[in-house]
Order: sequence, then structure tokens, then C-alpha cells
Amino acid sequence: MSYFTQNAVKHISSTRLKLLRRRLAKLYGMDRADRLLDRMYQMIGRYGVGVGLSSGYNLSGLNQQDVVLITYADMVQSEGRAPLDVLREFCSQRLKGAVSTVHLLPFYPWTSDDGFSVVDYRQVHADYGKWSDVENFASEFQLMFDLVLNHCSSKSPWFREFVSGVEPGMNYIMEGDPKADLSSVVRPRSTPLLTPYQTRGGEKMVWTTFSADQVDLDWTCPDLLFEFLDIILFYLSMGCRILRLDAVAFLWKKMETNCLHLPETHEVIKLIRNFVEVVAPETILLTETNVPHEENVSYFGKGDEAHAVYQFSLPPLLLHGLLRGTSRHLREWAIQLAPPPKGCHFLNFTASHDGVGVRPLEGILPQQEVLSLAEEIEQKGGKVSMRSMPDGSQSPYELNVTYYSALSDPDHPELGEARFICSQALALSLQGIPAVYFHSLCATPNDQAGFSETGRARTLNRKKWQLSELDSVLDKKNTTSAKVFDWYVTTLRKRASAPAFHPDASQEVLDLGDEIFGLVRSSTDGNQSIVCLYNFSPQSISPKPIDPIKHWFPTCRAKDLISGGEIVWGDQDLILRPYQALWLVSH
Repeated sequence: MSYFTQNAVKHISSTRLKLLRRRLAKLYGMDRADRLLDRMYQMIGRYGVGVGLSSGYNLSGLNQQDVVLITYADMVQSEGRAPLDVLREFCSQRLKGAVSTVHLLPFYPWTSDDGFSVVDYRQVHADYGKWSDVENFASEFQLMFDLVLNHCSSKSPWFREFVSGVEPGMNYIMEGDPKADLSSVVRPRSTPLLTPYQTRGGEKMVWTTFSADQVDLDWTCPDLLFEFLDIILFYLSMGCRILRLDAVAFLWKKMETNCLHLPETHEVIKLIRNFVEVVAPETILLTETNVPHEENVSYFGKGDEAHAVYQFSLPPLLLHGLLRGTSRHLREWAIQLAPPPKGCHFLNFTASHDGVGVRPLEGILPQQEVLSLAEEIEQKGGKVSMRSMPDGSQSPYELNVTYYSALSDPDHPELGEARFICSQALALSLQGIPAVYFHSLCATPNDQAGFSETGRARTLNRKKWQLSELDSVLDKKNTTSAKVFDWYVTTLRKRASAPAFHPDASQEVLDLGDEIFGLVRSSTDGNQSIVCLYNFSPQSISPKPIDPIKHWFPTCRAKDLISGGEIVWGDQDLILRPYQALWLVSH
């Protein structure tokens, strides 16, 4: 069902209009603000304001049932069928009650970067299906769409118009001055920042933050803003509930700055938020900013910017801790973690379609530890992507590996499996909204065959499953993929009934020694608390001290929500097996 009811424009408060006008004035000048506001009002009128939600949608906000599955539209394939329909059927048959939301990574026509070099934002890639397939998906699950704001494909109509000197595209593309000092510009890649292109007006240097095929967009052009506002309205009408703002930190460029996190970038996000608050207030804005933690959380603003941000420091910190057998760095980071503003949440994940970013470790782990981690990942068949530094040197940016392969232990496969499950259980228990990548759900190893075919490091973590193969693997029950998948589905369904895992439920990190990571989640009404314990060691071990746990369980008896079994330790120490995860609740 569409989010929109096709009604005439309802009343928009003068306060809201003044706020939108102020945002427009900050970005494009006071002299244009009134005209742009009128234009925005007319645009809203074409779609209508008001949200029509199906009965399956949560009208009261997020709760512990909200879990996001991250997947490509063609992650599961079957000959003769649209991948979008195959994926919907797979999710419907196997994941109902376990995940509430499906993040469909860019399913638009594209030319590179597995979807993130968008040719046409308003079309579904013919190889994936049709808009009707997306709408069918939206009738069963809430959906997250990508809004690729920073760049588009060099094969897009907009860029063709730029090359030909034709409006509106001629004004949409960001040019750069090769004579300018661009050394302070923060780079996520080692490729050239500027790329020459022949146009009707001669050679022009185009800003290309991510690759020569991903040409940056010029957000100083208000027509581009309205292009994307219209795209947003269209996406919402197609069933999108969460808008993921891809690579948004690089959005606004200004000479003699680092072109990262500029005030105008934050203002664009706030404007988009105010806009969706008018047209579809249940919409959630999620920012994707793979940067150090303090920079990342700046996108909450004062509770007036993103509704959610990725918890980017979690994946590499958790990976490092479990591989090194110590939770110290993770614990120290988690203890000082400030809660998000009211109404805002972290999106907790261990893996995504990208690799494990290591920039979020800056200021948390010594650089030598980062380099050592990168070396270990390479030994496990992974790759390390680099970025260019201002001095011309190269520094690790991303570890390209599946999270399962990163934590595997070829000599002791059962320990590797336990270690991986421990990592997933921990991420599911943290304050915020959990997100699970399809390949974590299936414990997929590195796709070495895919990497050999494409030569792209990220392919290692982007295997495409044939439905028949995946069904066979999951139905055998003795495979690692089957065991992890069954654990995931069972655990997520149990989690959905635990109010202590509500995104707003409180979180207290315990100090139980370096080998044990512990935290307590308590429901907003105070009626349920869950003590979560994770053994980071390959040996059986007891929490030290035990008093913080006895505080919650003075009888030394508890139920483990994960296994469903009873845990009794009496006068003896509570023993956790190697990499064991426990979610302890009172009887």
C-alpha cells in the first residue's frame, strides 16, 4: 500500500512553513527563499499530504520488533523470475516475525559500484523487476530505499545534459578547478578527485569523490534540490519508510575546506527532515557517514537532523575484540557512549554490503592495532581498501571480507562459528535498532569465485545466491549456514517479545574483566531487565567480579533467553563457555 493518500494539500502550520523558509534561505539566499518555498508547497500539493498505512505498519513508533535486513534486490535468484519477487518470497517464507524492514540496496539502473552509480532514480533495473514488485514487497515488509545524493552515473541523462550544455542537467554536475589547492579535501578513495570530461564547451574537470563513473552533484543548484524532493515523494508513494542518505557527508563542496560535514550539508539534511515531517511523518531518515564516531553522531544534530545513524565504530571494534580475546576497547567505548537525542537511534550492525570501515576506529584504537587487524584479514582471504591522505600516503579505509570469514577459525571451525554467533548476539542486544546483512544471516564465507570474476574487493562480501542452492544449504541443517540461519531466526523472534530490547530501553555497561563483555538492558516501564554476557575468550571463563550479576540475580538462578535453558550457578562461579553469549532474565 502506498504511503500517500492522493488528497489535496492539507493545512501546513505557519511555524513549519517558517522553518522550511529559513532552511532554504540558509542554503540559497534570502532573496530566493520565498519563491522556493512556493515551489515546494506546489510540489507537495501534486502528491498530497497525509499517510495511508496498511494495518501491518507500526503507527506508534519503533519497538523491539523492528529489525532491518540489508540486501541487494538480486541477492537471491531463480531462472525465469524477477529477483525482487524471489527475494520477497524468500523473506516471506523464512523471515516473517524475525525482520520487520528490508533495506533494498539500490535497485535502479546503474553502471558501476553495484548500484551506487545511478543512471535513473525513478526506474527499477530491468534485471531486478518492476515497480509493482517493489509495491508487492511493501505490502509484506517495511522498506528502506537508498537516496544516492552525492553523485550519479556518468551515463545518466543528467550528465549527458551536462556534456551537451542542456538544462537542467548542465547545472547539476559539480566542477572543480585543477589549479586550486585541494590537498585538504578528505578522501574516501585513492582515485583522482577530479576527472576530465569533454563537453560541448570544451574539457571540464568534474568532481569525482568515489570514482570516474560517479560524478558528483552540485547542491548549490536549487533545481537539484527540487529534483531530489520529487524523487523522495515518489519513493514514499512506492512504500518506502526509511530513507538512507548515501555518502551524505561529502554532499556540499566549498573551496579551501575539507569538503566534509560542511554546515550546508547538515542544513540539507534538516531541510529534508522538515519536508518529510510534512508529507509523511512516519518516515525515518538514516545517514550513512563512515567516519570517526564524533563526526558520525553529529548527524543527530540537536534531535532535528537524522532520526538514525549507523553505529560505525561497532563492527571494527567488535571484530578486533573477538580476534584479540579482549573486550576492553569495546567496553571503554561503550561506557562513554552518549545516548542519542530523544526520538533518535543508533542503527547497530556488524556487516553491510560494504566492507568493515576502519576510519571509525580513529581515536579509539592505536594505528598499529588497525594495521595488525588489516594484516590478519588479508591472511583470511580478505582485502584492504586504501584511501589517499593529504601527504600523498595511503591509509586503510575498509576491510573487504564477510564478517563470518573474518571471525572464522579454520583449525577449530566450531570455535569460529561460536565466535561469529557471539558477535551477532552482542550487536542485537545494544541500545538502538539492529540491522542484519543477508550474508551474516547465512554465515556466507568470502566469495572468492566472485572476486576472481570481477577483480573488485567488495565482491568478496556480495555473493549472489541461486535460490535452489540456498534452499538446499539451509534445509540440510548440518551446515554452518543452516545452523546460523536457524539461530538467527529463532533468536530474533524471541527478541521481538522482550520489551527490554526496545530501542529506547536503557543500557548499562558492566565491568566484568577484559574477557567478558556485559551490559544490562531495562525496559522503559521498568518491568523487565536482561543481563547480556559475552565471552570474548577461546577458554571457559567466569565474570570477575560476579557482584554486578548477583545484584540482578541474588538467587544465582536465571533463564537464558537465547537457549531457553535455566542457568544455575549457586555458590560456584558462573562459567561461560568459549565465545558463549547469554541473555539472562529472571524467572
